[in-house]
Amino acid sequence: MSDNNNDNDKDNLLANLFKSSDTSDINNNATSDGFEHSYSYTSDSSGSESNAPSSYTFTSENAAKTSKKKMNMILKCAVAVAAVALLGFCTVKVYKFLSITRDELAEYTGDVSHSVTKIIDEDTSAETETAALPSLIDLASRTDAKPLPDIVDSIMPSVVGVASTFEYQQEQIFSIWGWTSQPQTQQMRATGTGFIITEDGYIVTNSHVVYDEEYKAGEAVEVSVLFSDETEHEASIIAYDPDTDIAVLKVDEKNLKPAVLGDSDELRVGELVIAVGNPLGFDLFGTVTSGIVSALNRKININDKKMNLIQTDAAINSGNSGGPLLNSCGQVIGINSAKMSSSYSSSGASVEGLCFAIPIKEAKTIIDDLINYKYVTGRPTMGGITTNDISEAQSRYWNIPIGVYVRTIQEGSAADIAGIQIGDVIIDIEGEPVSTAQELNEIMEKYKAGDIITLTVSRNGKDIKIRVTLQEKKFVSDGNRNPSETSVKIVN
Repeated sequence: MSDNNNDNDKDNLLANLFKSSDTSDINNNATSDGFEHSYSYTSDSSGSESNAPSSYTFTSENAAKTSKKKMNMILKCAVAVAAVALLGFCTVKVYKFLSITRDELAEYTGDVSHSVTKIIDEDTSAETETAALPSLIDLASRTDAKPLPDIVDSIMPSVVGVASTFEYQQEQIFSIWGWTSQPQTQQMRATGTGFIITEDGYIVTNSHVVYDEEYKAGEAVEVSVLFSDETEHEASIIAYDPDTDIAVLKVDEKNLKPAVLGDSDELRVGELVIAVGNPLGFDLFGTVTSGIVSALNRKININDKKMNLIQTDAAINSGNSGGPLLNSCGQVIGINSAKMSSSYSSSGASVEGLCFAIPIKEAKTIIDDLINYKYVTGRPTMGGITTNDISEAQSRYWNIPIGVYVRTIQEGSAADIAGIQIGDVIIDIEGEPVSTAQELNEIMEKYKAGDIITLTVSRNGKDIKIRVTLQEKKFVSDGNRNPSETSVKIVN
């Protein structure tokens, strides 16, 4: 009986539990197993009641897991966003660092030597700053330098072309059956460059432009100058000095534009220089070249004469001789004189960029003397003597010492007055050994006219000391252009 009642009670309980109502969701909280449960029922499409649950979800552990997954996802997203933000920040910093201009770097380092130019990209509206480096001309020029075109415009009216005509005797041409042809007088023409130094027509050029030593033609028989306006004028030779390769001409013109002379002692190696001249003739009149000072005080032997010259790599060619060498301010600081070619090299190697000019400071004194006295004053000489150099082989053969053999002596010269004789061998001057005439002259140039020097000569196997009072050496043109004779004589 009790069992039936219990069964009935269970059935009623189950019927009430699963009984459907108008409420679509029923929440029943039970604690028999100690967990909170959630159930969900779903009506069928007909709306009839269902005696059994169509579905249910147990959500106590699942809800905790879902919440944890969501939290992990949120953290991952936050980390990803932070990483992207950090990457973007670093990219911006790197870009800004790489975009720092040289002016900013100069400001940071204290170096303000860079100048900056801007390049604007119109398509992207981006500005990039780049440094404009100075040119070689800027680096080599003086602080008060003038633009090169202005220098050329200023000097060109002062530059002239020099044309010289020489006469020389052509040697014997042939000899047939005892009949010999007579020497023929020939003419040759040479061109060079010069520049005006006074308004009344004094012009400076090289001595070798108007006086020939190579072919023994001597002084030019005719000289003319060509001005930048293409007018040609006859010129007279005032004087020339072969030792320094300087000559002075004169034209009968007024109101000429003289070149501005500078100070060659202020030159520095590496400084910009400009050469103006007429290379290879007047077809290239007024050619301008530029370079730098390669060296100063070069001791160069030209035609057996030791000269103190400015070395430059500015192009100087045949025809440039006598033209001006200018500094970056347009002042004449040298007289273009020579170019070293492969003929100067014993190996025959090609040589370029070795050109030389006479320093204007040394030239000024010589130019003044040539204008005022027709020779260079103060140069010492022993007088008119001719000599031969005694080589080591000749010394052994003739049983005489190595030195300078005296062949002739001009009467009344310093050597004659001092007692030097023909046949003497000069072996010493003031304690300095002498073996060649060039060494003899170089030592004498250390003294001046009027100084007394002591020579040691070997005479008949004995060494004799002789005191000589040096005289003044004068080169004066005698107007004698006979090629068989020299056109320059020594006057004591």
